[in-house]
Amino acid sequence: MALPCAILAATQLTVFAASSLRDAFQELAQRFETEHAGAAVSFNFAGSQELRTQIEHGARADVLASADERHMRALVDADLAVAPRTFARNEPVIVVPAGNPAAIHALLDLPRAQRIVVGAPDVPIGAYTLRILEAASSRYGPGFRAEVEARIASRELNVRQVLAKVRLGEADAAIVYRTDALAALEAVETISIPADLNVVAEYPIAVLRGGSHPQLARAFIDLVLSPAGRALLGRHGFR
Repeated sequence: MALPCAILAATQLTVFAASSLRDAFQELAQRFETEHAGAAVSFNFAGSQELRTQIEHGARADVLASADERHMRALVDADLAVAPRTFARNEPVIVVPAGNPAAIHALLDLPRAQRIVVGAPDVPIGAYTLRILEAASSRYGPGFRAEVEARIASRELNVRQVLAKVRLGEADAAIVYRTDALAALEAVETISIPADLNVVAEYPIAVLRGGSHPQLARAFIDLVLSPAGRALLGRHGFR
């Protein structure tokens, strides 16, 4: 259905999105702008916790796509986001620099690394990492988590910053999403985490209260949830 002319005349749709969505959403935006003449999509990519804080402090945006349900639920409870829907799933993996200098081949080997980078605890990838380490300690021994945490060199505010440390050779290993590992191409090597110790990251998307273009926001979400949107997300490694 064609949108009313007043909506088509809108110059900017503002989308707040988790850092791990950068590549997929930028490609989606190109398709959206082609299908909605006169609309331009402007992104703010950051950690989901940072996006939530900005919205709670009055930042104006039309759409939020989060890398976890916790931060989205807080905004719904505050009546700042409306009827979120899960549109994608992701999974954490270990990444190491090309050549794997620390010889890490499995989650069990992670304590071999001298410098590990993870997300901060309130960042979705950081929270997922803590859950993985806790589960791993039940298999590999109660000291496993402590050994890994003793080698953490930094805790970053979004997953792309975590990935960048490995790509720049500033870390021997890190935990990021599979989609980020794919985006890094040959700069990193990917090591899967055992499924029974891993977690599934759920990505919800919602219209935000107070946005300038609610109808256009719903159209963007419809594209994300459409077969074409799902196919594009799948090409970027999302489930």
